[in-house]
Amino acid sequence: MSSHLVLLCPDCFGRRFGPRFLGRVDDSGKLVRDFYKIFNQVITEEIPDGLKLPDSFSQLVAELKNNQYDAKTFAFSLRAMMEKLEREIRESKISELMNRHFAASSIPKGIHCFSLRLTDEYSSNAYARRQLPSPELLPVLSNNSYHHFVLSTDNILAASVVVTSVVRSSLEPEKVVFHVITDKKTYAGMHSWFALNPVASIIVEVKGIHQFDWLTRENVPVLEAIESHHDFRNYYHGNHIAGVNLSNTTPRSFASKLQARSPKYISLLNHLRIYLPELFPDLDKVVFLDDDVVIQRDLSPLWEIDLQGKVNGAIETCKGEDEWVMSKYFKNYFNFSHPLIAKHLDPDECAWAYGMNIFDLRAWRKTNIRETYHFWLKENLKSNLTMWKLGTLPPALIAFKGRVHPIDPSWHMLGLGYQRKTDIENVKRAAVIHYNGQSKPWLEIGFDHLRPFWTKYVNYSNDFVRNCHILES
Repeated sequence: MSSHLVLLCPDCFGRRFGPRFLGRVDDSGKLVRDFYKIFNQVITEEIPDGLKLPDSFSQLVAELKNNQYDAKTFAFSLRAMMEKLEREIRESKISELMNRHFAASSIPKGIHCFSLRLTDEYSSNAYARRQLPSPELLPVLSNNSYHHFVLSTDNILAASVVVTSVVRSSLEPEKVVFHVITDKKTYAGMHSWFALNPVASIIVEVKGIHQFDWLTRENVPVLEAIESHHDFRNYYHGNHIAGVNLSNTTPRSFASKLQARSPKYISLLNHLRIYLPELFPDLDKVVFLDDDVVIQRDLSPLWEIDLQGKVNGAIETCKGEDEWVMSKYFKNYFNFSHPLIAKHLDPDECAWAYGMNIFDLRAWRKTNIRETYHFWLKENLKSNLTMWKLGTLPPALIAFKGRVHPIDPSWHMLGLGYQRKTDIENVKRAAVIHYNGQSKPWLEIGFDHLRPFWTKYVNYSNDFVRNCHILES
């Protein structure tokens, strides 16, 4: 009997295929060919309306055994069950990604407590308000014979880890100067922490954005965009699922969109690095660090690197052992269907990393990097934020174009906040490890096997840390 006859005979499916399902006839090759013909026909047709699906595979097999299906109905049922399962898995994964996004954007209870208590200490304890650094050390803040680090963050615990890890890794901590910049609401707590917990040998300055006279709307147009542009704010704080076709969206592409919508990208603290030459007019070179890094090796050799007239020393991110993390080109960040992007950029140009950069401020002051950055921010706003994704890096990729000197990748290891399979031995060897991505080590969603590289620099004996139960399970 041909497969065409099977389709014409509703009761024939069980009689024809049932014995073979039960193993009584060894004719598997022909059976597979018959199935292929039926499935090939069904895959191009619409699933019939009202088709009642079995609740489980066991029920499907039971109904098949009881001759309740002709071949075509069986094929349609199997296809509909698989599509339903795929849809449920996709929706479940997207729901999980949304929950992770909210977890990554939230402030853990312990860290919130930590900040509040330190802020309260600033108002009640004169020692927490003492000048940083002490008056006799103020000239060091502009002395270019020291190694100047800049850290911009509103996370006090993260700042303490970065500073402590630099000190423990430094061969000459007495030559280290840290410029910690925070926002107005965090300033008191941040100042309290470093005033009450001085780090041996190094000099720490804590400043709030409000204390920099240069940071005005005239000089920093991104301020106005952040505060007033409806599309800009809605993009980062609106409904992230609105307008997304879940049936055509892969979890990986949705995860990328969510990462691009992290609220931190509209924080001035995140844009602050583009203004370093103006904020530190007396400094020649600085190393800028993100707050989600840990330093494991002495960084003083960075000041000796010849940047060959370039402004920005950074690792390239288009080549390396980890193909998942180190495979970033301009095409990964920009929308090349936009005419301005297609006209000015090369999709195959290698990207580079923010998070640990050596900046030659003397060379920078001779360029129009800041103006270029502002121009492209405005163009992206005019284009309804369709030119790029992933926050502050894309406009920086354009602004620093042609002004980046690649440094050895061993200086900066990326991906500890999104690559679960990060090689532990490579982590141990890297000078700076970077928890870029959602899974920060201070969050519950951080990767347990990578967290100890960060927590080893948390002072668990400190009263504020202990009383706020930081990272306790």
